[in-house]
Amino acid sequence: MSLYKRGDSPHWWIKISHSGTTIQRSTGTEDKSQAREYHDKLKASLWEQQRLGVKPRRAWKEAVVRWLAETSEKVTHHQDIGKLRWLDRFLGGLMLDEITLDVIDRIKSERLKTVNKPTVNRYLALVRAILLRSRDEWEWIDKVPKVKLFKEGQGRERSITLEEAETLLGELPKHQRDVVLFALATGLRQSNVLRLEWSHVDLKAGHAWVDADQSKNGNPISVPLNATALEVLRRQLGKHSQRVFTYAGKPLANANTKAWRNALKRAGIENFRWHDIRHTWASLHRQSGTPTHELQRLGGWRSSVMVERYAHLAPDHLAKAANRLDALFGGYDLATSEQE
Repeated sequence: MSLYKRGDSPHWWIKISHSGTTIQRSTGTEDKSQAREYHDKLKASLWEQQRLGVKPRRAWKEAVVRWLAETSEKVTHHQDIGKLRWLDRFLGGLMLDEITLDVIDRIKSERLKTVNKPTVNRYLALVRAILLRSRDEWEWIDKVPKVKLFKEGQGRERSITLEEAETLLGELPKHQRDVVLFALATGLRQSNVLRLEWSHVDLKAGHAWVDADQSKNGNPISVPLNATALEVLRRQLGKHSQRVFTYAGKPLANANTKAWRNALKRAGIENFRWHDIRHTWASLHRQSGTPTHELQRLGGWRSSVMVERYAHLAPDHLAKAANRLDALFGGYDLATSEQE
């Protein structure tokens, strides 16, 4: 048996030779008897793997590394990294088969202390996705706990009026004003606006596009540019060779800044996120009579279900459709009243 201490760790470490390789790792404990037990169990497990064909146990951290490598093209890749860093305090020291419902419940309880249920669901969904891939694709484990998400209500639909939007634009610094105005004119998500490159803009044709790997639904998005969007883009010409939106010669990395939040306060607008600009854009379109199928294509939604959230904002359009039956019924109601 090889148990030893290292100067940079309070824990006991083990060193085992197996199949021509050397395994060195921390036991995670300062208690020598517990460390000895860990050593013996690991050695028995290695024997089972070699002699009996038992699957080797895999650590959560191994799964995280492979997941991030295989999903590096996801639009939400950076968000996944942030979530996984937070989850490391609960899962970082565990093997995949040690992740139980009790562990999941602890994650739920702790995350609920600072964020709402829909946000907790994003963390749980990420854990579930990694565990399912570990079982179904990598065959690292045989079963996974049933991770249940919180029930969510209807999607958030916060939007502001055209007058409020104009007030907000007036309170923003010039460089941010153009970013927000472009988002209001096109409905593009924040990441697509900030990452927009000149190679994806054709000013002459009045057209821009978002590649599939930068689109939330995985499909390319065609962006017809109206006069407002074109004017914003022309103001950016010559500021940067690659990226469209910049500040002090450098590409903008984030729009949800202190300047943005202060502008909201000065404009008297509460409970409004940057993503709500997209809701505002969709609401203004519906109020202007843009039909569902056109709005769906403009917004790059895969399904019309998301677009139908804005149907109630086009009452005049629906009224015209309802009135088409008047010609069929003719004066029936009036005639009935007179007979009575």
